[in-house]
Amino acid sequence: MRATHSKKVGTGSNKRPEKLNVHIRNSWRTNLQLIRSIGNMIGYKKSLSEWQCLSEVKMGRGSPIPPMLRRKIVEQYQKGVSQRKIAKSLKLSSSTVHNIIQRFRESGTISVRKGQGRKTILDARDLRALRRHCITYRNATVMEITTWAQEYFQKTLSVNTIHRAIRRCRLKLYRSKKKPYLNMIQKRRRFLWAKAHLKWTVAKWKTVLWSDESKFEVLFGKLGRHVIRTKEDKDNPSCFQHSVQKPVSLMVWGCMSACGMGSLHIWKGTINAERYIQVLEQHMLPSRRRLFQGRPCIFQHDNARPHTASITTSWLRRRRIRVLKWPAYSPDLSPIENILCVIKRKMGQRRPKTIEQLEACIRQEWDNIPISKLEQLVSSVPRRLQTVIKRRGDDTQ
Repeated sequence: MRATHSKKVGTGSNKRPEKLNVHIRNSWRTNLQLIRSIGNMIGYKKSLSEWQCLSEVKMGRGSPIPPMLRRKIVEQYQKGVSQRKIAKSLKLSSSTVHNIIQRFRESGTISVRKGQGRKTILDARDLRALRRHCITYRNATVMEITTWAQEYFQKTLSVNTIHRAIRRCRLKLYRSKKKPYLNMIQKRRRFLWAKAHLKWTVAKWKTVLWSDESKFEVLFGKLGRHVIRTKEDKDNPSCFQHSVQKPVSLMVWGCMSACGMGSLHIWKGTINAERYIQVLEQHMLPSRRRLFQGRPCIFQHDNARPHTASITTSWLRRRRIRVLKWPAYSPDLSPIENILCVIKRKMGQRRPKTIEQLEACIRQEWDNIPISKLEQLVSSVPRRLQTVIKRRGDDTQ
């Protein structure tokens, strides 16, 4: 009896998996036919392997119903099929089908309702007040803004919350540009100078010989502010920003016009009025003859002390050189400043480590400036004047 009983149990246990496999196979065919019919209905076709991959992927808990399936539910509901039959045919819960149909009744759409989630601490009115405060006090730190917000809104706010709120206000913390300070008198003079020269045409500005000096340093050891590291590598010597107390530097004087690049003079140390006159004799006068070939031109330089010294002005008067009167602290109006900025950016990329390499790189980049770039910069002077007038003499781009 025991053997017979065990045999019956064994035979029964062997038949059950076969029935289960047949049921799974039938349900798989039914689901595959349903998916194909829905795809044909909306004009979307996929291969058999793609549908198998899609059907094998299970939706996670709380995942929204696909739009294709929602559309199928609504279509069957409009045909008069009951919600229970729809749920049974599509193998969904009755509550899911009921919610989709109810949303279709109320709003006429089948889109997924946006999740509610936790409400933010600062509402739209608070964000407007925060934006006004940030624009009024642009140089305030995030800690100062957080302290103000806690007192103004009477809420418990953290620095990270204020960071996120500032981003929600479509604002962001940037590093401010460095510009020369201008007082009211200097702004007024810039404004009047721009209005007086606004009638000059581009052809008139092409007769100007632009000049300027700049200081170039050897960038050895200065690798920038940012470094890629882990939190534990903060004391790693390779992650430090090494600075040099008095880096080796060169002074560079150059001139240019819309016709081409002039001479370049490089020396060590500072410059005074006597040395500046020698630079003008040895480099400015030959560049003037070569670029303009006897045509009348106007010489431009800024208001540095060697430029405005009495011996310099008397030398220019004896040589009958017409000088363009220049407003103080106005590097944004001179096209040659853009050329020097381009060369400095190239030096930061090439990173010469000695004085000889620095001088060679400067001369090479100076000679590589195309004439089209010079014409573009000189042609932009009228637009710069309009910007100065628009800003009432303040700093421009």
